[in-house]
Amino acid sequence: MTDIFHEIQEDLRRERLRKLWDRFGALIIAAVVLVIVAAGAWSGYRYWRTQQAIAAGAEFQQAVTLADAGKFAEAEAAFETIAKTGPEGYRAIAAFRAAGAAAARDPAAGVAAFDAIAANRSVEPLLRDMAQLRAGMILLDTADLGEVKKRVGDLAAGTGALRNSAREVLALAQLKAGDSAAAYKTATDITEDAGSAPGVRSRADLIRRITAEAAAPAAPATAPATTGGTASKDAAPEDGASKAAAPATAPAAPASPMPAATTPAATMPAAPPAAQ
Repeated sequence: MTDIFHEIQEDLRRERLRKLWDRFGALIIAAVVLVIVAAGAWSGYRYWRTQQAIAAGAEFQQAVTLADAGKFAEAEAAFETIAKTGPEGYRAIAAFRAAGAAAARDPAAGVAAFDAIAANRSVEPLLRDMAQLRAGMILLDTADLGEVKKRVGDLAAGTGALRNSAREVLALAQLKAGDSAAAYKTATDITEDAGSAPGVRSRADLIRRITAEAAAPAAPATAPATTGGTASKDAAPEDGASKAAAPATAPAAPASPMPAATTPAATMPAAPPAAQ
């Protein structure tokens, strides 16, 4: 009897499975096929991305070669192409290299290119800060303090990773503009920042040494000589006079003993008496 019941249960189980297959079999097959196709598509996409990266790397190297050869206009165009159509990892660095090539060709064009990167909200914040810093570094040699401060002022006053590099550029611009006191203060902000890099700190210390004299408080003016001082000077001759008069007050030397002087009359003999 046990075998019969077991066979009946097996038949019922097979019947349920057949019904489930009839109902969902097509979906199961489609899902399996979809998974296989998706895996193949993902592998194909990765292969395509790898090939794109290889091609972009070759193009990037060609652009670098042009820049090293001094062909800045051609290098700029090549970098801009990569920045627009290249893989994501190459776009930002290609944009920076394009701006650098433009700056080598024309500083004003380079500043405009870096300003465009800094204003692009799709670029990461750190890269935007780097673009502002590069623009300020270019303007350090070509513009006044106001233009440099417009690019790096907020960075120098903030707490970002590039704050001390921005302070260094700002201090150099202040020094160039003749504001030695401000340059000293900005350089001091660098040296007092525990997060400043050793190289930046050493250059800031050099700026502080150069501008230390201008930053030091002015020494008070020397007061004129007082009347007491004049009196002391005038008293000097009196002192000398008293010294000169000192011998006059010395006791007189004792006189040497001399015999009493006698007149000739006292020693002459008496005259003889007159004759009578």
